[in-house]
Amino acid sequence: LGFSHPKPFPGDILEFPLNKYFSHFGIYYGERDGVPYVAHLTCRDSETKLLLFGRALKSEVKLDPVELVGRKYKVRNLLDEVHPPRDFYSLVKPAIDDMIGRDVTFDILFHNSEHQATLFRYGLKKSTQIEKVYAQILPTWKKPFEKKKL
Repeated sequence: LGFSHPKPFPGDILEFPLNKYFSHFGIYYGERDGVPYVAHLTCRDSETKLLLFGRALKSEVKLDPVELVGRKYKVRNLLDEVHPPRDFYSLVKPAIDDMIGRDVTFDILFHNSEHQATLFRYGLKKSTQIEKVYAQILPTWKKPFEKKKL
């Protein structure tokens, strides 16, 4: 599978780099007829790909072939050391199957593809890429807030 090391197992988080700063995330679902699939939060159609203030109202969890989502990816189970992953077959897969096709509001800060992937795998929402953005922005805004200029 692509550029993945180690080989993904059902329930693993896959990271698909988009650019220098951001990546797209999904959950490796396993194979169907020999084709590897990933469950991921994505915009439903081309009209909603232009995000309004970082939000897209017409988003959903989709099940797509891994190669359709991206050829370059890596297994990124980033919270395994602090949060045990949930069992794929009894918890994660049923949660994915239940979410497929449902309306979900994508929000770059509060519910992006990384949030959705960690929610499936660990039962909690976390986005390390957004935390890095906050780490850069917070010091810039801290002083004006303290001085009550904002």
